[in-house]
Amino acid sequence: RRIMDMGLTRGISVLVRRVAPLGDPIELKVRGYELSIRKTEAAAIEVEEPDIH
Repeated sequence: RRIMDMGLTRGISVLVRRVAPLGDPIELKVRGYELSIRKTEAAAIEVEEPDIH
């Protein structure tokens, strides 16, 4: 629920901007803003590559 409240919902584009040296936090660009999340939160996100064919 918390992830969805931050704007991470099905079908949106997400860009990984930076990953800290030890992997925590991870900075994402979502819906035009930058979001930093913990590694444990990122593990709950399912990502698919877009079909560009």
